Amino acid sequence: MQTGYILSIDQGTTGTTILLMDAEGEIVGKESREFTQYYPKPGWVEHDAIEIWEVTCQVVVDL
Repeated sequence: MQTGYILSIDQGTTGTTILLMDAEGEIVGKESREFTQYYPKPGWVEHDAIEIWEVTCQVVVDL
């Protein structure tokens, strides 16, 4: 029988969360990390795309 895993990445507005699930759909790992939000004007929010990429890579490594 072949076993495998599914890695799910949830890229939210304040951070990145990843779930690792086994072949039966059971969660076998979870990591998350927030990233910086910048407010250049009232009512505006910006994110640094490079920081989002680095945070995403780091949560995978941390798992």
